[in-house]
Amino acid sequence: GLSFPNTESIGGRVAKPHSRPYMASLQVDEHHRCGGILIREDFVLTAAHCKLSDHMTVVLGAHDISKREKSQQRIQVAEFYPHKRFNGNTDYDIMLLKLKHSATLNKYVNVIRLPKRDDEILANINCEVAGWGYTEPDGCPSSVLKETKEKMQFPFECKKIWYFCCLFQGDSGGPLMCKSKLQGITAFTLKSDCNNPKYPHVFTKIQFFLPWIEKRITG
Repeated sequence: GLSFPNTESIGGRVAKPHSRPYMASLQVDEHHRCGGILIREDFVLTAAHCKLSDHMTVVLGAHDISKREKSQQRIQVAEFYPHKRFNGNTDYDIMLLKLKHSATLNKYVNVIRLPKRDDEILANINCEVAGWGYTEPDGCPSSVLKETKEKMQFPFECKKIWYFCCLFQGDSGGPLMCKSKLQGITAFTLKSDCNNPKYPHVFTKIQFFLPWIEKRITG
């Protein structure tokens, strides 16, 4: 079922359908498990902790993942490439998925450009996150794509060079967009209570991993 957040909630608003054609839903047995980001016709970027099965399907071009929309493309994952230094905890929480065949790019499905190595991300700027994740504590995941704006922050415990923080609870593996540019991947919360919006949520900083991404997708 859909759960629409109240003003105290962590959810955000329903996204304009197909306004984010790079969004991917990672599914196991037709159930949404994580978000992902289409960065090439045949590669999706996500969080390493999203490898929940050896048999996962990437759904592209979706707005309502509870329906079989004509815009959707469903492609099996051929290869999983989690960062070799990911140990199941928080560091190096990044993974590339090689698709069994390339997606067909159109107005519903398209790639997003990776950030440049010298892009500067300022503290206290407004960023956006999107996904089909939980929008209320103890609620249901949203079947339609939702998005929310949040301010970036840099508290003491977030000063490692490969991640940064934001006050948001959303879809693991989904994108963090700052000034309409892709900058991060939703990773984890610093506290055990993931549903409490007072605790910062951590995003893997894509810039730090650009050499790893480039080597993997060209190799």
